[in-house]
Order: sequence, then structure tokens, then C-alpha cells
Amino acid sequence: MAAVVATPIHPSLVRGLRVGHWTDPVGLTGCTVLLFDEPAMASGDVRGGAPGSTDTALLDPWRTVQRIDAVLLTGGSVFGLAAADGIRRWLDERGAGILIGTVRVPLVPGAVIFDLLTGDPGARPTAESGYAACEAATREPEEGRVGAGTGATVAKLTGDRTRRGGLGIATVRAGEATVTAIAVANSVGAIWDDERGAWVAPLPPGPAAPPPPGANTTIACVVTDARLDKSQAFRVAGVAHDGIARAVRPAHTDLDGDTVFCVSVGGDRRLDVPTVLVQTAAAEAVARAIVRGVQADREARRG
Repeated sequence: MAAVVATPIHPSLVRGLRVGHWTDPVGLTGCTVLLFDEPAMASGDVRGGAPGSTDTALLDPWRTVQRIDAVLLTGGSVFGLAAADGIRRWLDERGAGILIGTVRVPLVPGAVIFDLLTGDPGARPTAESGYAACEAATREPEEGRVGAGTGATVAKLTGDRTRRGGLGIATVRAGEATVTAIAVANSVGAIWDDERGAWVAPLPPGPAAPPPPGANTTIACVVTDARLDKSQAFRVAGVAHDGIARAVRPAHTDLDGDTVFCVSVGGDRRLDVPTVLVQTAAAEAVARAIVRGVQADREARRG
């Protein structure tokens, strides 16, 4: 079996993927869009007790929809889902979407984090924010306190909301294929770096006084050029949750809404590799992306 080897510290994205951010540095919120060169096979796995999402039901393996056009990761809690309307408008202007009769309908699943207590509770991504994120999409996106990670916080089991999270990106090889994870850490749990064997954001001391359900979550999207059908993508998303559990301690609690999407890009150019390699790489990439998102903010503040 081929080894799973990580890419360098500044990861490139899997081919066929662009990532765009819209950031409100004053209100401390934002959104992130993942755009694909062509419609892509996708599924997802929602865990934790308090998720917030849109169009996740169509990703179930037994549903008839086989392709999506983009993925939204957003702050603003459920209000931030309005950003999906702007993404759909941007896609519609370019003739993207599933053909139903004579009309094309863009499909944009998405998931939210709760960041309303971090900055201005009235600051939320809008349809215009989603459109702007599409316009900003690039092969070299930023990490840290940008896009959906702008208002993220972590290690909140004692009620302390001062430890900043963020958005991270990691790319890992899976045999001949590539797996990129984009993750937003906004967890009640602390953040652990498996590579260094050290805490990146430990829980502060004190008695437990956790925030209410729905106020925390880790959301991620795994994108690969490996050939996956919808059932295989669902299983990859499920194993990718192991990456959350490796980096976030504890994970998948009643207070979190952890959600992972898996997207297979590249159409006929996709690569045939054992699914277990993709699963292994997905878990590794998600764990690394979570740590990178938190570390990127610290490095920016030191710089």
C-alpha cells in the first residue's frame, strides 16, 4: 500500500479547486466559498449535537442528486446561510447548475459556525458577501482569521471565549491522488497538534462553564481528485471526522455541530486509487488543517 505523505508547510490546492473569502474584520465574521472547475460528486457527514447547515440532505448517498457546484463555509450562524444565495447568483450568471427542464439550478451545500458573540452580533455574511467571496476565489487562499474563520474561537469548555480559532488548509497525498482539507475550528474543545505532540490551544483552568449548544462547531470540506462515487464520498467524509477527533479534544459533543463535506473533482480526469488511502489522507488533512488555522492566527499576530 502506498504511503500517505504530507505536502510542504504552504500547501497547494488539489487541482480543480479554488477558494474565496469574504471577511469583515470589524464585525468579526466572514464566509468562504469552494468553487470547482466543473460540477463535482459530493457527500457529507453531519455529527455533533447542534449543527447548522443547508442542502445537506441532498448529499445523502441514497438521494438522486449526483453533482454539486460549490460549498459554503460561513460564520454568522444560520443568518450566514444567506451567503449561499449570492453564490447561487454568481453561478447562475455563468450557466452553472443542475438542468431541470430548461432551467439550471446551482446546488450549494453549506455549514455554519456560531461567531455572533465574538464581535458585532449584528454583523453577518449576506448574499452580497457570498458573491464577493466567489469573485475573490483563488488558487492561493489565505489562512487564519479570514473568511469563515474570522470570528472563530476554541477551547471554550470553561466558558473562556478568548482563544482564537481560524481557517486552515492542508493538502496530503493519497497514492497518486491528492486530498485538500479546508477546516474552520470553532470548537468547545481544545486544539492538539499530533505532529508536535503539544497543545496549540489548551483549555484554560477553571470549572466547566461551557457555552450553550449551537455556539460551537468545527466544519470542514475535503476535496480530492480521486474517483469516488457518492457512497464512497460519504465514507470518506465519515473517516475525515477522525481528523477532527485527533485535533479537537473533546469533539462531536452535544455543544458542537461538527460537519464534514467530501467532494470528488476532476470529472473524467479523476484518479483510481484505493478508497482507504483517500480516507486515511482525509483524516490527516483535516487534523492538520485545524491546527494550521489556529497557528496561522498566532503567527500573524507575532508578525
